[in-house]
This record gives sequence, C-alpha cells and structure tokens, in this order.
Amino acid sequence: MLQKEETVLVLIDVQGKLAEIVDNSEFAIHNIAKMTEGVQILDIPVLWLEQYPKGLGPTTEKVAQKLQNQKPIEKITFSAYDTPKFVEQLEKTGRKKVLLAGIETHICVYQTAVHLLQNGYEVEVLADCVSSRTAKNNEIGLQKMMQLGAKVTSVEMALFEMLQVAKGDQFKAISKLVK
Repeated sequence: MLQKEETVLVLIDVQGKLAEIVDNSEFAIHNIAKMTEGVQILDIPVLWLEQYPKGLGPTTEKVAQKLQNQKPIEKITFSAYDTPKFVEQLEKTGRKKVLLAGIETHICVYQTAVHLLQNGYEVEVLADCVSSRTAKNNEIGLQKMMQLGAKVTSVEMALFEMLQVAKGDQFKAISKLVK
C-alpha cells in the first residue's frame, strides 16, 4: 500500500509537441497536472525530468505551472535512472516507492521503471498519467512493466490510498481537486 511518507512522484518528459500528439494527450496532461498538484498537497516530493529540452521543448505549461518552485532534471537517456543527477535526487528523498507518470509509456517510462525495479524500488505506474503516440504502444508498455513487477494505479486511487482518512485539510483539498 502506498504511504505518503515513503512515496515520490516522478514526471517523465511531458514536453513540447510530443506531449500534444500522444494518444489521448489532453486526458493524460490533465491527469498529470492534477496528480502533481495532489502530491504537493500531501507533501510528497516530485522529481521532474525533461528529455533534451533544446530539441523537444519545455514541459507543457499546464504541468510546469504546478512546479514553479523547482527546476527539471535534464536528460538525454531514455531511462531516468541512467542520469546520475536523477539518481542522486531520488536517493536524497530517502523514499522507496515511486509513482511514475509521463511520456512515452513504452520507451522512457518503461525503461525508467525497469531500472527502478532492478535497484530495489517499488514502482506504481499511474495508468491515467502515461501515454504513447499510439494506444497499442501505451498498452504494451503498461503490460510489460506489470510483467516485470510494477503495479498500476490511477490518480484518484493513489491520492486516496495515501490519504487513508476522510477528514482534515488535506482530505478537503484532495476531494476538491478530483471533482
């Protein structure tokens, strides 16, 4: 079960034209922005990655505006885990449960999940926060991550799982966010 004190959100490559052309892009971007806001309500750290931003462009504004107090980690590797700055920042959080969101499911999200699993992390992929250029590649990416031991969840499921109780300011803020 996800515990907010043990969890970190990792956002992968929600940028430029690619973010606009993936399958069901508006749905995925809307959910990624919602999840980003939700984890901040719960005081969960966010590690934010951009693949070669000079070429692909910056993170989509709808997501970037939720992360105004931090800067993205630039990478040129498909797996975030092959970027030393990411590994360093992940280890600094001291957290072993990783929620994954981003683009593309079958490439960067998949390869990051594989390396996280191989290095002792528990991985949950936010199925409503990932996408690929085709629905089939998205589906195959999710299936393969599950075969390797990743779990699949959703924005609402993960947020309420980490909340655990239906009272208090965090509950009120999350309830308002998901409506």
